Amino acid sequence: MAVPVSRDELLAAISKTFDRLWEDLARVPEDRAMEASMDGHVAGKTMSPADLVAYLIGWNELVLKWLDRHERGERIDFPETGFKWNELGLLAEKFYADYETLGWSQRLERLRSVREQLVSTISARSNDELYGRSSYGKWTMGRMIQFNTSSPYANARGRIRKWLKTQV
Repeated sequence: MAVPVSRDELLAAISKTFDRLWEDLARVPEDRAMEASMDGHVAGKTMSPADLVAYLIGWNELVLKWLDRHERGERIDFPETGFKWNELGLLAEKFYADYETLGWSQRLERLRSVREQLVSTISARSNDELYGRSSYGKWTMGRMIQFNTSSPYANARGRIRKWLKTQV
């Protein structure tokens, strides 16, 4: 898929990658969803399909935070307050912990819900807001959103499909 360069292309990329991922997540047996049996986001560690969903929820909610702060003209701590870009493994583990009390179906519902919020929030912005100027270094806000929504959805789909082939 080509890198989105407009709001409509970004929304299409999010929709396409999310829908494909969602189909594969539906194939994960609920009784196996909490098993830490796939390669984690930190080298040498494992995670469960539920952790992977928590990771996606965390990033999606973080993107919403960025958009909210951007809209209010506030400084954004990329990637997140207290974390640097070279600490994404630690951030992933924070996301696992943030949602550990949610069961499989609750995590799926939360992911679906936050994705809908993202689509609504992105839809309310103009191409200029999303792609007209840099937000982080050379990257536009639209590109930062894509890096942290549709790209992780595609990566997660690959992980889930690999897991399904070996575990189910």
